[in-house]
Amino acid sequence: MNPIRIDPEIMHGTPCFTGTRVPIQNFFDYLEEGSSVDDFMLDFPTVSRDQIIALIELAKSRLIPDAA
Repeated sequence: MNPIRIDPEIMHGTPCFTGTRVPIQNFFDYLEEGSSVDDFMLDFPTVSRDQIIALIELAKSRLIPDAA
C-alpha cells in the first residue's frame, strides 16, 4: 500500500495520506512538536495506524538502504 497520494485535484497536489485530504507534512509537524501518533490519529481520524506505519516504513526504506 502506498501511503502517499499526490493529486493536483486534492489539496493542490500537496502530498496527502491516500484516501484523505490530510497532508503528510501535518504528521511530521505533530512529531516535531512532541505529539504522539495517537494524538495525531485523534485529530485526524481519517488516517489509519496502518497508513502511518506504511509512511514510516517508506521513509525508513528510503533513508536507510539496508532497512528494505
